[in-house]
Amino acid sequence: MPGLPFYLLPVLAAMSAFGPLATDMYLPAFPAIAAGLGTDAARVQATLATFFAGMSLAQLVFGPLTDRFGRRPPLLAGLAIFVLGSVGCGLTEEIGWLSLWRFVQGLGGCAGMVTARAIVRDVSEGTATIRLMSRLMLVVTLAPILAPSIGGLLLGWGGWRAIFWALVIYGAGLALVVGLVLPETLPPERRRREGLAGVLMVYGRMLGTRRFMGLVLSGVLPMAGMFAYIAGSPFVFMELHGVAPGWYGLLFGANAVGIMAVSQLNAMLSQRHPPERVLLWGLLSMATAGVLLALFSRSDHVWLVALPLFVFVASIGMVMPIAAALAMSSQGRAAGSASALIGTLQFGGGAISGALVGAFYDGTALPMAAVIAVSGIAGLASRLLLVR
Repeated sequence: MPGLPFYLLPVLAAMSAFGPLATDMYLPAFPAIAAGLGTDAARVQATLATFFAGMSLAQLVFGPLTDRFGRRPPLLAGLAIFVLGSVGCGLTEEIGWLSLWRFVQGLGGCAGMVTARAIVRDVSEGTATIRLMSRLMLVVTLAPILAPSIGGLLLGWGGWRAIFWALVIYGAGLALVVGLVLPETLPPERRRREGLAGVLMVYGRMLGTRRFMGLVLSGVLPMAGMFAYIAGSPFVFMELHGVAPGWYGLLFGANAVGIMAVSQLNAMLSQRHPPERVLLWGLLSMATAGVLLALFSRSDHVWLVALPLFVFVASIGMVMPIAAALAMSSQGRAAGSASALIGTLQFGGGAISGALVGAFYDGTALPMAAVIAVSGIAGLASRLLLVR
């Protein structure tokens, strides 16, 4: 984007990548963690839900803090919490403590994601925001491509704990970069001064605004399907269909490449068509792919599962940037709070969808597929019924 520091986009991408990295790097290590801590796969999978829960809850706090104190101080505090949680994960000897430290990781990691979206809103408007978010997603989706492979390499080199020590280095390194080069994008005259009651009123106003919530839900609900895919795909591909860990990493990476490609297509389409219409196209694609996945979920042919999943996941690159940009465009000085509410609902939905996949486990791909299908249909319904 003209007029912006050349390093801003990579720094924002690194801030946004906490979720994908802290989620996807340890997916190949699930069996090793279960063996190392003397537990079962279900309890290891539950550590994913506690991470999502931490990401969800803390955003409600970090959002207003970034609107009141600027973007940098809350971000640095969040990075410190993330590093602390990562150290705890690397040292733990019991699965219950791993779940707790994963929750702490989520509490701190959410600060980067909230702040990145708020900074995008600070430095751009209108279709420029959609373009910047699409470019940001292009960079961010490198994390899911690389994370499982990096996690597999670290697993082979130093065991599953090495994955969490790598996250310690990542968080500490980003804190150093933020402290040295990231500019403050929210000047004092644009900061909000409300107390707790004012913050609650802002959230209440957002929740009561039909168009805002329709746009938010049209992005958040399909993302719940994405989290169901993250939680369920290791079992579906590696155990149910016998896909080797290396090939699973390639499948995971191919879906991330799909997000990258569609996010760039989205940037072009949004210049030529109304963004609300492009959003509708993406939601139709996700709902259709989700239904097909549910229909083929009991098939013995892995590609009948992998192809609808690819379409569903790739369409995130069209749906999420537009939904977030349109929702935040009307929030002005409350951009941090709006970003926090979007993130809270997003990761809250992720925690619920991941828990549902585990709760309805039946030895088939159907629980994952059903949650994905319902998520896609619900996102489409939100766009059709609430956004006018």
